[in-house]
Amino acid sequence: MGLEEEIEELREEISNTPYNKSTEQHIGRLKAKLAEKKEKLENQSSAGGGHGYAVEKTGDATVALVGFPSVGKSTLINALTNADSEVGEYEFTTLNVNPGMLKYNGANIQILDVPGLIEGAAGGRGGGKEVLSVVRTADLVVFMLSVFEIEKYERLSEELYYNKVRLDTSPPSLSINKTAKGGIRVTKSDSVSLDEDTIKGVLREHGFVNADVTVRGDCDIDELIDGIMDNRVYLPSMVAVNKADLIDRDYLPTVEENLRECGIDPEEAVFISAEEEKGLDALKQKMWDSLGLIRVYMDKPGRGVDYEEPLVLKKGENTVEDALHNLGGNFDERFRFARVTGPSAKHDEQQVGRGHELADEDVMRIVARK
Repeated sequence: MGLEEEIEELREEISNTPYNKSTEQHIGRLKAKLAEKKEKLENQSSAGGGHGYAVEKTGDATVALVGFPSVGKSTLINALTNADSEVGEYEFTTLNVNPGMLKYNGANIQILDVPGLIEGAAGGRGGGKEVLSVVRTADLVVFMLSVFEIEKYERLSEELYYNKVRLDTSPPSLSINKTAKGGIRVTKSDSVSLDEDTIKGVLREHGFVNADVTVRGDCDIDELIDGIMDNRVYLPSMVAVNKADLIDRDYLPTVEENLRECGIDPEEAVFISAEEEKGLDALKQKMWDSLGLIRVYMDKPGRGVDYEEPLVLKKGENTVEDALHNLGGNFDERFRFARVTGPSAKHDEQQVGRGHELADEDVMRIVARK
């Protein structure tokens, strides 16, 4: 029996097994086996050749536009950026990944117009694996949906999930330290609902014999496997609903209900018309917020504050030390302290050290050794 047949058998057994506390261990082992066999099949496919799309990441952040063919991605990226992506009314118009650069709030945001995804992309159909490999390198996924085809969101998100992209969530809090003996010892917080034997069974299926394992925070079997495999990508996402100019106002409640059925809050989605270039300001702001970017205006000796080209940092990587690394040169070596004015400061010209966390629109002056 080949790997594909084994994978299908495991999927069928999992779907036919009712989930409850008594079957949890069994399902855990099945899902662990399934993950390992899928990984093996994928590695075999990769070894057989095939080329991904080589797109160099540039700018302060990268956004991947994800959607089915002819949803309007090329039209949108041309409206937002300096890209020149071929536009047509038929499927598979975009044959290469076309990068464009959006200048917004002083930041350079690279937007990738990837070829339209089709069902089965994660399995390689339509060059899908190459497309999805590009998505994995992005900082934000923007789902682009037609206002008439909201239901395609579920298929798109499934394709990303199958390609190890986890959206709008965080990795499980899991640590595994292999040991020489003693079997598998599990320590878990009170919030973890998975049974200890289930956790051990999943680990054994992944080849662990002796290990100290700590699980904090509740996670299900799939999230536990994600943490053990340690090759998933965790990305934020947002939804842009295109062709909104083509609907009557009385059809809007239907669209909103369709969004809710897909688990999307209509208040969080951005309604646009790429063709008419409507709603693009709201889309840019939503992308900015979703990326978690902040601007730091540098106060340069003898030249004053540069408000035109701020230093752009990401939340979570926004300390003074992060800023020094981004600035490059020998600032890191010569740094004495910084003076900060703005939202993160207790008062104007506050003297701060490397660990100070900067906020959007802070003004910072670096005091360095000569």
